[in-house]
Amino acid sequence: MLTTRAPAKINLTLAIHGRRSDGYHDMTSLVAFAGIGDSLSLDPARADGLSITGPFASGLAADDGNLVLKAVQHLNTRRPLGHVGHFTLIKRLPVASGIGGGSADAAAALRLLARARGWPTDLPDVMVAARQTGADVPVCLMSKARMMAGIGDVLGVPLKLPKLHAVLINPGVPVSTAAVFAALNHHNLEHYDPTKPAPTFVRNAPGLQQGQLQTSASEPHMAVGPWRDGGPEDTASLIDGILHGHANDLEAAACRIQPVIKDVLEALGRAKGCLMARMSGSGATCFGLFADRGQSLIAARSLTKTFPHWWIRATVLR
Repeated sequence: MLTTRAPAKINLTLAIHGRRSDGYHDMTSLVAFAGIGDSLSLDPARADGLSITGPFASGLAADDGNLVLKAVQHLNTRRPLGHVGHFTLIKRLPVASGIGGGSADAAAALRLLARARGWPTDLPDVMVAARQTGADVPVCLMSKARMMAGIGDVLGVPLKLPKLHAVLINPGVPVSTAAVFAALNHHNLEHYDPTKPAPTFVRNAPGLQQGQLQTSASEPHMAVGPWRDGGPEDTASLIDGILHGHANDLEAAACRIQPVIKDVLEALGRAKGCLMARMSGSGATCFGLFADRGQSLIAARSLTKTFPHWWIRATVLR
């Protein structure tokens, strides 16, 4: 029996640069991963298949549309797998909630298959299968904080962020990613020039330290680190130096579709000790950042009492 975690992916920043000719959108995002997530196990001794348990199992089906099985299919087309075994997914994260739960599950499946066969996780065929499965799957393969660009297929170097104490909240409403992008296109991208290339990452550019990236020669680089011990000073530095200057471009559009997201952001913003509140991905999950673990735990308990029907978790982002 092989088991791995599938941590929640949090978009600390998310900039949308425009819609491409293939219908996808170019973006840049600083992502981190939470200390909470789903779990996936693989039993090679059982017949091929997928079982889903956990508090959010009812929102998923174990059919060909499931990203776990899609990832298996894509890898199988490149490297015939033969007998795979039975996957068991413990679904602890809300479904379609903007924190990459399905993508993390697919990435977990690819990691388990690679481990079972003694392959490195960054094997080219595994990476191609990840890209074919979904835009967020490649970054979830290693589950390390980093910059990502393009449609999620361009990955920066892993970054050592300070330990970010956070509270995650999902109000339990569905948010269609396609609808959010449609609203964004209508309100924000009327003047987008498709002939102008979106910013691309320059890796190992002269003058940049390890853990730093820039988007292009014409764009200011987003310096990340180096951090000391991950204390409150580093958290404040990250927020003031980077996060306040780089927002989530999907947030306003998502709030128009589901106004309760604004309620979540306001509730987080009012929580004692909250340094900033923001939506992740296309919503509806939002996160608040706190200076230390004690403040995040107190805030989570207080918010849970006030909003008992919301999914609320204190965690650490790395």
